[in-house]
Amino acid sequence: MKYLIAGLGNIGSEYELTRHNIGFLTLDRMAELHKVAFTTDRLASKAELKYKGRQLHLIKPSTYMNLSGKAIAYWLQDLKIPKENLLVIVDEIALPFASLRMRTKGSAGGHNGLKNIELLLGGQEYTRLRFGVGNNFGKGQQVDYVLSNFTQEEFTQLPAAMDKATEMIFSFCTIGPERTMNFFNS
Repeated sequence: MKYLIAGLGNIGSEYELTRHNIGFLTLDRMAELHKVAFTTDRLASKAELKYKGRQLHLIKPSTYMNLSGKAIAYWLQDLKIPKENLLVIVDEIALPFASLRMRTKGSAGGHNGLKNIELLLGGQEYTRLRFGVGNNFGKGQQVDYVLSNFTQEEFTQLPAAMDKATEMIFSFCTIGPERTMNFFNS
């Protein structure tokens, strides 16, 4: 069984440690813990990981956030992975910091990366792991907030949350999204 795990973010050092890049950061941690390396490939940085007989293809789109769907659509087709085996890791301002929620479908909620994925995949029926980045910003400051770096206190909490996200990713690939949601979503 093959799975495509797409962590959303923006390429470039200026975005590296921003809230918007939590998808990239989560996959970086997962790859580091499981001793696999990302290489530059078509439209993305890509790594492969085997887990309990499953083949996980990890991608970090190099298309920038707003065109994430281009890389995801390409790799789904190239690897012949069905849409139900796609998991997208995305920052979520509607969740408290470090909260994690898996959903099998839903609206983009104003997130341009998700809007592009919906457009190119032809709908909202794909699983996403929403990683809470909080919403500590004033009116009209959303873009600045998600493109700002995590605070020092948040940085100390990130590893545990990313490790839980990794558990959820492995669970998605082994027992499926419904049972994963029942077990992890509170």
